[in-house]
Amino acid sequence: MTLLTEDQPCRFSALDSPIASMEQYPVESGRKEDYLDCMETAVFGAVEPPKRSRGRLIMHGMAMFGREFCYAVEAAFVTPVLLSVGLPKRLYSLVWFISPVLGFILQPVIGSASDYCRSPWGRRRPYILLLGIMMLVGLTLFLNGDAVTSAVLEDRNVKRTWAIVVVMFGVVMFDFAADFIDGPIKAYLFDVCSHRDKERGLHYHALLTGLGGACGYLIGAMDWGHSALGFALGSEYQVIYFFSSLTWGIFLTMHLFSIPEKPLRTDHGSAASLLLEEPHHNGYGAVHKEPPPLPEMRQRSFSALSEANAVTPSVKQPSSEVQKRMTLKSLLSAMISMPSHYRCLCVSHLLGWTAFLCNMLFFTDFMGQIVYKGNPYAEHNSTSYATYERGVEVGCWGLCINAVSSALYSYVQRLLLPYIGLKGLYFLGYFMFGLGTGLIGLFPNIVATLTLCSVFGVMSSTLYTIPFNLISEYHKAEEEQRKLGGDERALESRGTGMDCAALTCMVQLAQVIVGAGLGALVNLAGSVIVVVLSASAVSLIGCLFIAVFM
Repeated sequence: MTLLTEDQPCRFSALDSPIASMEQYPVESGRKEDYLDCMETAVFGAVEPPKRSRGRLIMHGMAMFGREFCYAVEAAFVTPVLLSVGLPKRLYSLVWFISPVLGFILQPVIGSASDYCRSPWGRRRPYILLLGIMMLVGLTLFLNGDAVTSAVLEDRNVKRTWAIVVVMFGVVMFDFAADFIDGPIKAYLFDVCSHRDKERGLHYHALLTGLGGACGYLIGAMDWGHSALGFALGSEYQVIYFFSSLTWGIFLTMHLFSIPEKPLRTDHGSAASLLLEEPHHNGYGAVHKEPPPLPEMRQRSFSALSEANAVTPSVKQPSSEVQKRMTLKSLLSAMISMPSHYRCLCVSHLLGWTAFLCNMLFFTDFMGQIVYKGNPYAEHNSTSYATYERGVEVGCWGLCINAVSSALYSYVQRLLLPYIGLKGLYFLGYFMFGLGTGLIGLFPNIVATLTLCSVFGVMSSTLYTIPFNLISEYHKAEEEQRKLGGDERALESRGTGMDCAALTCMVQLAQVIVGAGLGALVNLAGSVIVVVLSASAVSLIGCLFIAVFM
C-alpha cells in the first residue's frame, strides 16, 4: 500500500486541478488522465472516509442500546439487591463513590491510550471489547452474587459477608466499565465516519440509547418471579440477568463488526508515519500501480487519518516519545491546557450532568414521598409504606417515558439543527429541562409530573449527542487550520479519544458532586423536593453559561 505523506510530495500536471470525487477507483490503465483522477481520489479518500450506510450506522449504535438496557436494569434493581444481601447503610454511598472516582482519574489515560493503540484489529475496538466483557462480568456478579454464595457456602454469617463483597464488586465493576465504554465508542464512530456520517451516527446513538433504556425499564417492571420463565431459571433476578446478558452480548457483537476499523501502524524508518490498512485491496487510500513521475506540484501535508479521527501531528513521533507522553501527569496537563472552547464545553457538560443526575438518581423516591405522600420509613405492612412503593413503581414508568422521549427527540434535533444550530439545541435542551423540573417541584401532582417526564428525555438526548457533535466540529475546524499551515499547538498531545474521555470525566465528576452534596442538602432541607429544585437551578445556570461562554 502506498500513502502520500509529508516525505512524498504529491505530483500533478496542473496546479489548479479540481477535486471532483471522494470515491476510490482502481487504476486500470496507465493513461495520465485516469491516473490523475485516481490519485486525487486516493489522497482525499485517506482524508475523508467513504459514506456509511444507514444499516452500518445502526449496527454501530447497537452498543448504546445494550449499554442503556443494562443501565436501566441496574437502576431498577441495585437498591433491592444491595438491601437484600444485608449491606449496611453506612456502606451504601461507598458503592456510588468508588466507580466515578476511579473513572475520573483513569478515563483520560484510557482515552489517550486508545489514541495510540496499534492493535491489528484497530485502535478502539480492543478497548470496547475488554470493557464490554467487564460489564458482563459485573452484571453477572451483581445479579447472581447472592445465589452463587448461597450455593457454595453454608455458614450464614460467612455467606452474608461474601454476598455483600461479591455484589458490591459487581456493581462497581459494571459502573466502571459502562461509564468508560462510552468514550471509545464515540471515538470509534469519529474514526471511521465522515463529518456528515458522524452527525447521523450520533443521532442513531441517541435514538437507540432511548429505546434501550425504555426496554430495560419495561423488562424490570414485569413480575417475572411468578412466571414460567421465573420458575425455570430460579428467580426473578436470574430472568433479568438472562435478558440483560443476552441483549448485551448480541448487540456488542453487532457493534464490533459494524464498520471496519483501520489499525494504526508505525513505519520504522527515519520518521514514523501513520498507515491505514484496508481489508479489501480496493479500499480507499489504496494505490495499486506505481505511476510514472509527473511534474511536481506544491507539497501538501495530509495525515492518513486526518479529519476522520483528528489524530494530532504529534502521533507522528517515535513510539518511545509517545509512551513518554502517556502518563497521568502529562495527560492531566494536556487537559488543563486545552483550548478555551474545549474547557467551556467540559464545564457546561459538568453542569448538565449534575442537574440530570440530581433528578434521575432520586426521582423514584421523590414520586413516593412527595407526589404520592408515602413514607419509606414506615412499617412494611402499613398503608403509608404501600403508598410509597406505589409511587416508586409509577416513578419507574416516568423514567420509561423519559427513555421514549429521548429516542423521539433525537429525530426532532435533526429537524431543528438547520434552524437554530448546535448552540441553540444545546441551550434549548438545558432550558426545557430546567423549566420542566422547576414546574414539577412547584406543582407536584401525578398527571403534571408524568407529563413533564418527557423533558427528561430532551435533556438525555442533548447530553448524549450535542457535546460530541461540538467536538466533531472543533476537530474539523482545527484540522482545516492545520492543513492550511496554521498554529498546531492547540492540537498537540491530544486526540479524539482524549477529548471524548475528557467529556466522560465530567459525568464521573458530576456523580461525585451529587453523591457527596445532595444527600446532605436533603437532610438540611428536610424534604426530597429540594432534589428537583436543585436540578432546575443547576440546569438554568447551565443555560446562562452556554449563552455567554459557548
